[in-house]
Amino acid sequence: MAKELHENKDTEERLILVGIELEDKDSPSAMAVEACLDELEELVNTAGATAVARTIQRREKVHPAHYLGKGKIEELKMMINTYDATGIVCDDELSPAQLKNLEKMLETKVMDRTIVILDIFAGRAISGEGKIQVELAQLKYRMSRLTGMGASMSRLGGGIGTRGPGEKKLETDRRHIKERIAELNRDLKEIQTHRELLRSQRSKKGTPVVSLVGYTNAGKSTTLNVLTQAGVLAEDKLFATLDTTTRKVELPGGSEILLTDTVGFIQKLPHHLIQAFRATLEELKYADILLHVVDASNPNREEQMRVVYDTLRGLGCEDTPVITVYNKMDREVELPLPMDRMAREIVQISAGKQMGLEQMLATIEKLLKSFRKSMTVLLPYTEGTLAGWVHGRCEIIREEHTAEGVLLEVYVDEEAANRLKSFAVEG
Repeated sequence: MAKELHENKDTEERLILVGIELEDKDSPSAMAVEACLDELEELVNTAGATAVARTIQRREKVHPAHYLGKGKIEELKMMINTYDATGIVCDDELSPAQLKNLEKMLETKVMDRTIVILDIFAGRAISGEGKIQVELAQLKYRMSRLTGMGASMSRLGGGIGTRGPGEKKLETDRRHIKERIAELNRDLKEIQTHRELLRSQRSKKGTPVVSLVGYTNAGKSTTLNVLTQAGVLAEDKLFATLDTTTRKVELPGGSEILLTDTVGFIQKLPHHLIQAFRATLEELKYADILLHVVDASNPNREEQMRVVYDTLRGLGCEDTPVITVYNKMDREVELPLPMDRMAREIVQISAGKQMGLEQMLATIEKLLKSFRKSMTVLLPYTEGTLAGWVHGRCEIIREEHTAEGVLLEVYVDEEAANRLKSFAVEG
C-alpha cells in the first residue's frame, strides 16, 4: 500500500498559478485578479492537480511574445525549483507563440485556463452530445494553435490537457483535424434538428419551459434534484454536470412546467466552448422564464452575476424574464443581498436544506400567470375535441356545465386566445 501511495505522489501534477494585473484603470484590480486565481485553483483541483503556489505580475500590458516580463520568468524558474512544480497555469488564454516561448524559457509544462477547463469538460461529459461538443471545442482550440506548437502539441503524457482527443493520438495536420471537425459538426446538426422537433412538440402542448442558469457550482443541479428527484450529479465542484436535463415539475396550483438544467457559466469561459455548446445554450432563448441561481454565500457573488448576464446577452437571451434565486441562504451570507435590476422577482432558498422552494414555485406560477390573460368561453357539447384540447393546453380556473354547453374560465396564451375567441363570452 505504501508503494502505491508513493507512486501516486510521484505522478501528481504540482502547478504554479500565474496571473497578470494590468495597470489600466478599467482592468481588474489586484483583488479581482486574486479572485480569478482562487477560481483557477478550484479548476486545477477539479482537474485532479494541486496548486502549490501563485504569482501575479503588474504590467502595463500582456507581453505579446511570452505573456510575462523576463524578470518574472526568471522568478518563476526559481519558484518551480523551490516548490518542485511540474508546470504552470496562466489565468489567460495564451497564444501559440506565448505557449511555445514560455515552455522553452521555463523548461516545464505550460498551460492556460482554457486547457484546464477543456480538460474538465472532457472528463465530465457523459452523453453523446456532450462528448461531441467537448471534442469539437478541443479540436478548434488545437486547430488555432497548430503553427509553431512543436513539442507541446506532441506531448502524450498524463495530466491536464490529455483527456479526450489527446488520448486518441490524433494527427496534428490541419486536414485531418478539419475533417474531424466537419464530421462532429454534422453530428451536432442532427442532434439540433432532433432538439428542434422536441421543442416544437413542447410548444404544441403549451407546457411552459423554465431554465436554470447561473454560475458554476451555484446549486442549479441540486435545485433540480430536490424538485424532481432527477438524480443529476450535484457535487461541490466546478462543472459537476454538463449534460442538459429536463424534468416536469408541478406548481402549487396544479399546472406543470418543464424545468431544464444547463451547463454553468464561469469567468473567461473559452469562446470555442461557447461555440460548441451553442446549440444547447440556445435552448435558453426559448425558455419562458430563466431561474438565475446565485450562490448567496460566495464573496464574489456580484461578479458572478455579472458574468452570467454578460453570457446571456451574448446568447441573445437578454429579453427573457428572470427570477433571481439567492441559494445557500442557510450558510453565512453577507447582507444586504445585491440589488438585481434585471430580475422580475427575487426569492431566497436553500436547495440543500429544501428551504424556500414552495415560495420559489409560487413565484414562478405568479409570473407565468402575468404573461397570460383570463378568458371565459362557452363550448357547445358538440365541440368535444376542442374541450379536450383546452383541458390539455390551458389552466382551468372555473368549469360549469350548462344547458348550452361547458362554461370555462381559463388562462390562455396568444395561440389559445385566437383559437377560442369565437366562443368567448363576457365573464
